[in-house]
Amino acid sequence: MKFSENWLMELVDIPVGHAALLQRLTMSGLEVEGVEEIGANLDGVIVALIIDCTPHPDANKLHVCRVDTSNGEVQIVCGAPNARTGLKAPLATIGATLPDGVAIKATKLRGVDSTGMLCSAKELGIDNDASGLMELPDDAPVGAPLAQYLGLPDASIELKLTPNRSDCLGMRGLIDEVAAEFGAQAKLFDITPVAPIIDAPRAIRLDAAADCSRYLGRSIRGIDISARTPMWMAARLRAAGLKSINAVVDVTNYVMLELGQPLHAFDETQLSGDIVVRRACAGETLTLLDRVEVKLDPDFLLIADEKKPLALAGVMGGFESRVTDATRDVFLEAAHFAPAAIMGRARKLGLNTDAAHRFERGVDAELPRAAIERATALLIGIAGGKPGAVIESVLPQHLPQSVQIALRRAHIARVLGIAIDDAKVARILSALGMRVEPQHDGWRVTPPGRRFDLEREEDLIEELARIHGYDKIPARLPAGAPPAPSDEESRLPEFALRAQLAARDYHEAVCYAFVEKQRLQIWQLDAGAVPLANPLSAEMAVMRTSLLPGLVDALRANRHRQQTRVRLFEIGNTFLRESIRDEKAVILGRTSQQQRATDAPIEINRIAVVACGGAHAEQWSEPARALDFFDQKGDLESLIALAAAPRAWSFDQNDLPAWLHPGRGARILRDGAAVGAIGALHPGLLRALDIDEDVHVFELQADPLRDRALPRARALPRFPSVRRDIAMEMPQTVEWALVEAAVCAALGPLLSEIIVFDLYGGPGLTSARKSVAMGLILQDASRTLTDQDADRAVASAVASLETGFGAKLRS
Repeated sequence: MKFSENWLMELVDIPVGHAALLQRLTMSGLEVEGVEEIGANLDGVIVALIIDCTPHPDANKLHVCRVDTSNGEVQIVCGAPNARTGLKAPLATIGATLPDGVAIKATKLRGVDSTGMLCSAKELGIDNDASGLMELPDDAPVGAPLAQYLGLPDASIELKLTPNRSDCLGMRGLIDEVAAEFGAQAKLFDITPVAPIIDAPRAIRLDAAADCSRYLGRSIRGIDISARTPMWMAARLRAAGLKSINAVVDVTNYVMLELGQPLHAFDETQLSGDIVVRRACAGETLTLLDRVEVKLDPDFLLIADEKKPLALAGVMGGFESRVTDATRDVFLEAAHFAPAAIMGRARKLGLNTDAAHRFERGVDAELPRAAIERATALLIGIAGGKPGAVIESVLPQHLPQSVQIALRRAHIARVLGIAIDDAKVARILSALGMRVEPQHDGWRVTPPGRRFDLEREEDLIEELARIHGYDKIPARLPAGAPPAPSDEESRLPEFALRAQLAARDYHEAVCYAFVEKQRLQIWQLDAGAVPLANPLSAEMAVMRTSLLPGLVDALRANRHRQQTRVRLFEIGNTFLRESIRDEKAVILGRTSQQQRATDAPIEINRIAVVACGGAHAEQWSEPARALDFFDQKGDLESLIALAAAPRAWSFDQNDLPAWLHPGRGARILRDGAAVGAIGALHPGLLRALDIDEDVHVFELQADPLRDRALPRARALPRFPSVRRDIAMEMPQTVEWALVEAAVCAALGPLLSEIIVFDLYGGPGLTSARKSVAMGLILQDASRTLTDQDADRAVASAVASLETGFGAKLRS
């Protein structure tokens, strides 16, 4: 909502200055998003009359003007195309400095003296119009200071309103808010009904039931469409970011800003018979005011006549029935549309209009008659014309009903922690437009029709807190002893995971939880995605099922900005709606029990890491090499080590998700259950994402990673350990995890640790075979192991590998 500060000052007496007003508005919840000065520093700029305008003798595009300043005549050389005899325009006199810093002094242009400068609105900082001189009305007093005549300086204030404060999308609601803030008196809007002069009957049918429960219309015939919009009205529209178009459009826009009720005007000669408010038919088309033809469906609400659609209700008027320079008869409409009937319709067509912005947030159902009477009076006063009677059609059963709220004195003190005087409570609520009736324990309050956000007692208490001032509510600790910390030793704190990844040179990223469905389809992660009922855009249409798409998009954005080594991580929730295939359960972290559960949306907390570029930052101490699978597996194992349960974790290459590179990825298992995946991204996926180098990732559930084994104290071993090294030749396809599990099972508690210290493949072995050299650390807690004990243990390990994997001992 943008508005003129001077306009606000005219409607309510504000006892503070500009800066204090802005600060108070923001503190009360009406955040001031921007302020633009209008017409500041106009000293030396006056109203002047061009009494003679002739072509410059040596320049085709210049004029030599004789200008009356009321204190004599001056000669001005001007290049504006609209300079002409009889025009009143702003004149910057010698010694004046314009808002853009231009100092005015006497000069010569092509040999002709010029003692001043006739100005456009842009040069004066009033408007962006630089097409010609700013044209002033014929009744502007010559010689008067321009700032005084136009009521300048002014400021255009823009408020960032939350969706629940639609009441402040009009000056009528805004002045009540400001009056309540400062304990001032708002000036009442005096709207006198305009008596009809002509007979202009037209029936109105409401065929959309609750979507449009009230519709008013009025014919005004014989208007002068060329009549000029008054300067004061044009200035207020300009401060609100609206351009002056013609008297009819300007009046409807002005009343919308003043009362908060959107209106529309049709060229009455383009209407055929009755006005009908109805749903659009499937495939029906309408050309809107922006000349774009839109194809509609029954989800859209239309204003139509008996032959054709006229306007998209609550959004935009139609092109064929628009007001033009030839219009003499207009039909004004003002209606109440249910927010649900308008919400999202403009966005669906790629539109964003002031009317839709208001209607989809809620407009007072009692405003249409006041708005149409106010617009009639203004339009007749500017452009003349003869009004007909106001025609109204209403469905009372579908109108919003007023609600009465019981406000208890004791509950105010209990919620806010302070007591507010009864007189102040009544004053604040009354100033906000509410009807307040005293009760024995408090008040019975009826909010005005424009306050859709007031439904219960707590809403009223919030209003009291806002206006009373949050800064006046003392900060106090709640009564009672604070609860004891609930940190569990068996749960690794989330910050420990963050700190570990940061220590390993990763940067934390926070990505949107909303993603584009097509992006998930590229990853083959769209199964079970939860769609949003009213997405902000097509790029944010579903909830993410994985953290990786967002993280990899962030990695790609960094790559496109010349970052060659990117390492990112995120910890956050993913969302899933329905059961999915087993291979998808790997990355989505759903166990078989979860897959059998209900299809209701669930949240899974996950941790994901992405990286590309060098394994190490550029340095002199070792040669550069690219990041590989084992580098990132080491990063994951550093997280696993924090939980002190390394043997609970394992990896395998079965049933990998489709987005992983074949042969360069693995599932992540805890206690045999899949909780995530790790590896390089599939080359096809990288091409689809426009990434030209390898990207390594891992993602897994955070909860299994945070389950920590509690430390248990035990005595240091009294007896020495024994180490035996063996090299086993085995098939290339045998995974180390299986080898380790087999040796551990064969040796039991005798095996203290197993270490791989060499992997060989080459001369002496076929391409299908490899040699794995491992060290077996053997120890017994009750005695010293003999050589015979160690030999028997080695023999058991070798036998287990020979039987299980076709391995054999290398000499």
